[in-house]
Amino acid sequence: MALLDEARLRLAEIGADSRPRTWENTLAALDGLTTRLDHALEIVRHLESVATYPELRDAYNKVQPLASAFYASIPLDEPLWRALQAYAGTEEARSLEGVRRRFLTKTLDSFRRHGAGLPPEEKTRLQQIEVELAELTTRFAQNVLDSTNAFELVITDESRLAGLPASALAAARQSAAEKGLTGWRFTLQQPSYLALMTYLDDAEIRRQVYLAYHTRAIAAPWDNRPLVRRILELRRRKANLLGYPDFAALTLEDRMARSPARVREFLEDLRRRTEPRFRQENAELEAFRREREGRGAPPIEPWDLAYYAEKLRAARYGFDEETLRPYFPLEQVVDGMFRLAEQLFAIRIQPEDDAPVWDPQVRYYLVRDRDGTLLGAFYTDWYPRENKRGGAWMSGLITGGPSPAGFQPHVGVLCGNVTPPVDGRPALLTHREVETLFHEFGHLLHHCLSRVEIRSLAGTNVAWDFVELPSQIMENWCWEREALNLFARHWETGEPLPEELFGRMRRARTFRAANAQMRQLGFAWLDLMLHTEYDPERDGDPVDYGRRILEEFSPVPLPPEHALTASFTHLFAEPVGYGAGYYSYKWAEVLDADAFTRFRREGIFNPDTGAAFRFWILERGDSEDPGLLYRGFMGRDPDPTALLERLGLLDGESSAG
Repeated sequence: MALLDEARLRLAEIGADSRPRTWENTLAALDGLTTRLDHALEIVRHLESVATYPELRDAYNKVQPLASAFYASIPLDEPLWRALQAYAGTEEARSLEGVRRRFLTKTLDSFRRHGAGLPPEEKTRLQQIEVELAELTTRFAQNVLDSTNAFELVITDESRLAGLPASALAAARQSAAEKGLTGWRFTLQQPSYLALMTYLDDAEIRRQVYLAYHTRAIAAPWDNRPLVRRILELRRRKANLLGYPDFAALTLEDRMARSPARVREFLEDLRRRTEPRFRQENAELEAFRREREGRGAPPIEPWDLAYYAEKLRAARYGFDEETLRPYFPLEQVVDGMFRLAEQLFAIRIQPEDDAPVWDPQVRYYLVRDRDGTLLGAFYTDWYPRENKRGGAWMSGLITGGPSPAGFQPHVGVLCGNVTPPVDGRPALLTHREVETLFHEFGHLLHHCLSRVEIRSLAGTNVAWDFVELPSQIMENWCWEREALNLFARHWETGEPLPEELFGRMRRARTFRAANAQMRQLGFAWLDLMLHTEYDPERDGDPVDYGRRILEEFSPVPLPPEHALTASFTHLFAEPVGYGAGYYSYKWAEVLDADAFTRFRREGIFNPDTGAAFRFWILERGDSEDPGLLYRGFMGRDPDPTALLERLGLLDGESSAG
């Protein structure tokens, strides 16, 4: 409360300042207005995500509406808006250049887009909407976490676990022992869930767990269905109040895509180019099952897809994801990932052992420039816990950068939910988990290497459809022999990943790539339709509406119980988040595939290429238009051909890639 009061006082002081308007007393003051409050809230929000307990959740839920109301009030503050307009009319403002000119322009545009020009009664209504959205989206995320944790499946008959790899059995046995149970315990956490879906022979158990996962948060006391309906209604009202036809039009105006029509065109083009191979892949999988089980084999169900796909991949390529685990021990992967970044971007990453942490398994590191300047620091928190939300993410706890007092270090955190250590062995990762670590580390680099003097334009504070470029491009190094040599070594023998196994892994890279792409396109299309076309009177329950849309992109019919929309945290766990922005994953994938062609052409460890990427992308934040920054690195606009080639989806290419 003290920090809120302090921020309110500073807001009032900016508007009431009677001196002539200058950069320092107007825009610089605005940029620093919420620094201390942001820092405190980010820490509390982070702890509620990784180490929650009832008292912390209760305290967070009480303070969040107050903070949301204050943040929503900033662009609606009439004295501040008058001060900004007055400054914009000064000679100093007209002579601004570079990042300061961009900050002025974006601030004026943002204030207008957030209601600065509305009459008083509509400003009040807008502020009420923002507060309610913050409350509802927080409840949505907490319901997903609680409903996920409420499920467990304990099996005592080992014969029912046929097909599961030793790593999954050991993890399930350890999970049961930690709960004082005998047998094998399975949950809806990703390592446990994916192992069952991919390897377990027992189709009935797969069905049970699949339905549990896809019906999370639709039953009391964690029913998200009314929350989804209300969130969509409030977003639509907010957009209409601000003069936009829908929430997507409001959200996209300040992004690379600019409009829902452009996103629709982008998604439809990718879908058109993906569908022929998508249909072919699905016919191949059905034929494979009939070959194994006879012509009378039943149609493939959703809970069969990963299972039979893995069997087909093993038959076609002699490749099983589990065979890679021994070569990817977590600490070795993390160390290699750091060494790779050091070579590419001329930095040093060093562990620091005496930092306070929220869990004994959390680690802390410093990031220094080549000359020793402290650029930032970050925590890593890799393992699942019941008091921690699922998924993987990077959070920027503190945004620093150049200042009159010298360079202020950034602070961030990397979180994941990877396969934990079992039976005295280190945590042994799947290759997909390795990619996830590299992805989130890319976000961390974008945050920690930022050199933008204006905090609100620094680091990952960029257009939502540009923010995934630094993260997704890092995944490319997980497929390069030279990069894998840094960390892919057997945890017991130290043997490097065998060339023959690497070759099989590479050949299998594009296996069912069209299905993977259609899945992401389905999520993006659902997001776009919910925020442009959905009408509750015409379309009914948004969760059922979501199932109908996702079925259009699914290789098999979805069961009537399917309710993934109710646990779709990307869309509904924040007031904006990925709402009307899920397409950005594919948008940025086009950028990253194209940008990596320069690294492949000039050398994946070429320090000059790394320096150029650091200068144009990692250091610049939102200091320039993202299209300009991309052209600065590549010398041209992005070409989608590189993505289609990487996925094996160019005309005439097979899934073998």
